Amino acid sequence: MPRKNVTCIRCGNCCRWRGWVRLAEEDVVAISEFLKMEQDEFIECHTRLHLTREALALNELPDGRCIFLDGENVCRIQPVKPLQCRTFPEKWNFLGWEEMCEGR
Repeated sequence: MPRKNVTCIRCGNCCRWRGWVRLAEEDVVAISEFLKMEQDEFIECHTRLHLTREALALNELPDGRCIFLDGENVCRIQPVKPLQCRTFPEKWNFLGWEEMCEGR
């Protein structure tokens, strides 16, 4: 699928959008290994039950930012970020993303 004319410049705006970053089982495995944590510990500390109750989602900070967004625009889990993040915006996006995304 085309990337909707987007070249990611890591502006971090998609990481600041309030909502759900759904995790696949593979995401949980990869992220917990990357963080050198047991999977149960990662799940307890960094996830919540998704709205659909069918999956886990990353926790977010009170202002809606991803818990793994540090400093200006540094993703602490960049090499293993969830599939939802890796496929933004072609497979996942949100209403108004085009106005927020600086890579557009």
